[in-house]
Amino acid sequence: MQIDVVILAAGEGKRMHSALPKVLHPLAGRPLLAHVLDTVRSLAPHKVIVVHGHGGDEVKATFNGANVEWVEQAKQLGTGHAVMQALPRMDAQSVALVVYGDVPLVRGDTLRRLADAARGGLAILTAEPPSPDGYGRIVRGENGAVERIVEHKDASPAEREVREVNAGFLAASKVHLDGWLAKVQNRNVQGEYYLTDVIALAVRDAVPVTAVKADWHEVAGVNSRQELARLERAFQAMQAERLLEAGVTLADPARLDVRGTLACGRDVAIDVNCVFEGHIVLGDAVRVGPNCVLRNTEVAASTEILAFSMLDNARVGERCRIGPYARLRPGANLAEDVHIGNFVEVKASRFGAGSKANHLSYIGDADVGTRVNVGAGTITCNFDGVQKHRTVIEDDCFIGSDATLVAPVRIARGSYIGAGSTINKDTPPGQLTVGRARQVSVPGWRPPKKKE
Repeated sequence: MQIDVVILAAGEGKRMHSALPKVLHPLAGRPLLAHVLDTVRSLAPHKVIVVHGHGGDEVKATFNGANVEWVEQAKQLGTGHAVMQALPRMDAQSVALVVYGDVPLVRGDTLRRLADAARGGLAILTAEPPSPDGYGRIVRGENGAVERIVEHKDASPAEREVREVNAGFLAASKVHLDGWLAKVQNRNVQGEYYLTDVIALAVRDAVPVTAVKADWHEVAGVNSRQELARLERAFQAMQAERLLEAGVTLADPARLDVRGTLACGRDVAIDVNCVFEGHIVLGDAVRVGPNCVLRNTEVAASTEILAFSMLDNARVGERCRIGPYARLRPGANLAEDVHIGNFVEVKASRFGAGSKANHLSYIGDADVGTRVNVGAGTITCNFDGVQKHRTVIEDDCFIGSDATLVAPVRIARGSYIGAGSTINKDTPPGQLTVGRARQVSVPGWRPPKKKE
């Protein structure tokens, strides 16, 4: 069966009170529309058509390069009108699957069931929300077959008592939709062309209408900040459940944010209020302390990340100890058994096995060898105002506290750098190098006094 997917993404989202188009508001760190696109691509569709309207240029720019066809709905005259704009782009032999760009949690297997149910007829997705107010009700005949959908504003008091509502998703042959949408009229309170009116037209034509039921949370849309927040927590709850089932220890499943992909080995433990962005890999027995942020980072087995640390595009080897309050910036690459301590920042630098920078240091654009000890307060002066320069610290060096290493410079193997030194020349191997100003005491000196 050939499927052409139509994603309706033209709405303004007035209740969001935002200049940002509704489908670009983030859920789990990604635009709502990105979640929908990922899901429909799992169906391997023949074509994906996105109907845009409000903020269309911004939406298209956000997904520049995406393998989709864009169709503009210049005037938002309802869901039926939106699908009409897409019909000319569809293949005559396709089943049209209509989904929504602001419904991010719908599952691929649910959409597959919907498309399969449309063989030879029309299929709609239904659900039972906690409160059906505001949703179109499913009206069934005496035999239980779906007869029509009535919008909330047009429903009678008896119809508003119905709990089963239309989730908006629909699947039918392109040929059928062509005929039905040509007959849809806008005689309703909103003056819009409702896609749901094709249900009654299908019944009139004796075309079978199948209702496919789905869980409410996966078909809930976003029309307000409150709804977006609720879906965010629903999404995070699903991520937490997945991790728990895989054997990950979560100190509190309700205080976890996965904004990308998080792959964990065995016996991983994650404390509260941690945020994982992009692609994260945690090896066996990794422990992540509270209030940490990891972005596009790989952490090897048995490493511990202590509280309030941030790792951004970093690579961390086995048995390392990071933090608390450490920051690994892009390009940080740590071998095994490395210690990066409190208030230490590492950027575009490599640390060899067994090296340590435990306190209050900045190491940028550096190559640090094995078994190096970097004392508190040490900085690499890597930027001259125009260009970045590298510092090389070879194996078995000891860098005394408060050292300033002015790049480009090489600290040779086995060097000792005296505390408080400024080093701007390469050092010889295995020697103590001190670069301090001469200490002077001035006899009889008195501090200045204010004039009375």
